[in-house]
Amino acid sequence: MSLVSVLGSGSAAGGGTGLITMLLIYAVIIGVFWFLAIRPQKKQQKEHDALLATLELGDSILTTSGFYGVVIDISDEVVVVEFGNNKNCRIPMKRDNIVEIDKQSSEG
Repeated sequence: MSLVSVLGSGSAAGGGTGLITMLLIYAVIIGVFWFLAIRPQKKQQKEHDALLATLELGDSILTTSGFYGVVIDISDEVVVVEFGNNKNCRIPMKRDNIVEIDKQSSEG
């Protein structure tokens, strides 16, 4: 009879412990997800924003589609880029589509 009473009280305490364990496992999973997915993405976004902050007229750029061009005009969200040697090929594009900036060398 004492064995039954011990098992009965153990299962009641086990229910509370199981809930705490389950919450702890979810917290660990969320923490791992944050370190592996969200944190690196935010770091990469900050680096990209810092890159775009250095954008100036005359800089050579690489776009997300793989085109190289020269910056002709800059506004808040739109950059006018000249592609190739043809001076008539000036295309406005979103500033976020710039992947790489090659600064023009200032000789003087």
